[in-house]
Formats: sequence, C-alpha cells, structure tokens
Amino acid sequence: MSEPAAVTPPTRPCPSSSLGPTLEPVLRAECGGRLSSIQWFRSDWQRGGGSTGFATLEVEPGRVAPVVVKLPVGPVEYRWATYLGRTPDGQPAGHDAPSPRVFAAGVQLGGYDLGWLVMERLSGEPLGANFSAQVVHDCMRAAAQWQARAQSAGLPNSPPDRVDWARVIEKSRDVARRGSIPDAQHWNKVLKDVAHSLPTILARWGARPINSWCHGDLHPGNAMRRENARPPCVAVLLDPALAHPGHWVEDALYFERVYWAHPDHLHGVNAVTALAACRRELGLEASDNYGLVASVRRVLTAAAAPGQLEREGNKRYLAYAMDVIHRLLPMVTH
Repeated sequence: MSEPAAVTPPTRPCPSSSLGPTLEPVLRAECGGRLSSIQWFRSDWQRGGGSTGFATLEVEPGRVAPVVVKLPVGPVEYRWATYLGRTPDGQPAGHDAPSPRVFAAGVQLGGYDLGWLVMERLSGEPLGANFSAQVVHDCMRAAAQWQARAQSAGLPNSPPDRVDWARVIEKSRDVARRGSIPDAQHWNKVLKDVAHSLPTILARWGARPINSWCHGDLHPGNAMRRENARPPCVAVLLDPALAHPGHWVEDALYFERVYWAHPDHLHGVNAVTALAACRRELGLEASDNYGLVASVRRVLTAAAAPGQLEREGNKRYLAYAMDVIHRLLPMVTH
C-alpha cells in the first residue's frame, strides 16, 4: 500500500558534485536501506549549497511513502521541523500536524555535524498557485494552528529584536538622499519625520508582548494542503527557518507585506484580523492592543523599503510603503 502520488519535481538537476549526491550513500545507509535512490534538484529560488531531493521511504513493511530529503538543515529549521513533525518519542506526527511529518532526521552524517530531514512529500501545488480570498483565510488558519502547536515549546523571557531598525532606516535615508528611487525628495522628507519619531516608535515596538512563536516566512508559496488531513487542519506550513519568538501579529504582517505592490490580491481580506479570529477559535490570546502593534511594525517596514531596493525596489511597492507612513505615522507617535 502506497501513499498518494505527488507532483512532478522540478526538472533542473542538482550537480553531482554538490552535497546531496555526494552524501546520498551515507544517508541511505543511515535510513537502514529503507530510502530509495534520490532525485536531487535545485529550485529557481534556492540559494547556497543546500540540496533537496525526492525519493520514497518504506515507512512500514509493505508500505512506502513519497518523501522530501533535505540537507543541510540549519538549527532553527531543524528544531521546528522535528518538534512539529514528530511525536515526543520520535515517531512521525499525526495527519493533523501543522508542519510536514518527519520520518527520519539527524544532526550528523558521514562524520559531519550536519542536519538532515526526510519528510512527507505533499501532493498538489502550494496554495499560491490558485490564489483567492479563501487562500488568505486558509493561510491565517494554518498560521494559527502552527502557533498553537509551537506554543507548547515555551517562550524565552526576553528575546532580542533581530533588526537594528535605526541602521535600517538610516540606509533608506542614504538611498533617498542619493536620489536613486522614485519621488526621492518626498521620501527624504518622510524618512526625516520617521527618524525624528524613531525613539517613540521603537519604544512601542520594544514594549509589544512576546506571546507567540512566529513562523516568520508566511506566504502562500510556503503552504500546501495534506490530502488526508484531519479537521480542523486546512494547510501545512513549510520551511520554518525564520521561526522566532515575537508577537503573533508578525506572521500576518509578513503575509500582508508580500502583497504591498498588489494589495488587491488579498481580495479585501485583512490578514491581521483574520489571524486574530483564527487564534480566538483555537483558544489562543488575541485580545491585546494588537492594532497598535501592527501599525508600528507597518511603519518600520515601510520606512525600510527604500534601503531594500534589491528586494523591494518596484515603484508600486514603494508607493504603497509611502502611503503606509502617511496614514500611520501620526497614529503610532501620539
């Protein structure tokens, strides 16, 4: 008996000299001979020296499952992939897991300190392939379920903010002064106003409740459906390499920011409000002043946009970011 067939993998092969093909014999031995030969590939968005492949794994006598093999895996991704994808005794999690089920994993391979994962391979396409208002709601529900399951890990007392916002915004000011963005003179004035109010803005951001583990990379390309999912699970979130402690609203804001250049793609759904509603349905806290927290983070993100031209350089994105600052800066500084 086999698991359902999965989608055809990308066709760009991984070079035979890369890490995955080199360590494949060792990995297959580590899996006790249950892992088939691996079809290694590199996705267009993949960076660095990591390797990903498709294979099958004998999960029990007479039953094989399609799997994804990934190595090396960084410590944050490894922690959350295994925490959410396995049971405490090391078995694959149930079909209601908010993360891919993990069949095998380790932090050493062939004498190297190297994280690796053998995870369930989900069928179909990411939710972003057929985007709709329902997809936005499903992603928020998946985020709430991910946050709910992660909550049992406990939160650190005072996690540091990983972003030096003063430095980031100063970089944006430098870009505006050089006149290398549309409407540079206006940006220069607006960013001067932000810099003047930055102590107040950062004080409010720093005072936000640290009340959740956030996935950190929430977008519909990182969400897929599990064919035999058990309600209420509607989607599975992939790639938790950016998971971090913070305020729960941060996941919704990340999702929202992806569409700043095309806000109509959200089909009128407010991601923050939708995530709050999903959290309440799961019995999670969502009653604090999250509107102010969201507005503060939107202003910081918008002010950072000119300094991130390599990623956020299109005119529509910058125009939306400018509008965010005009609308919300007075609110977050008074």
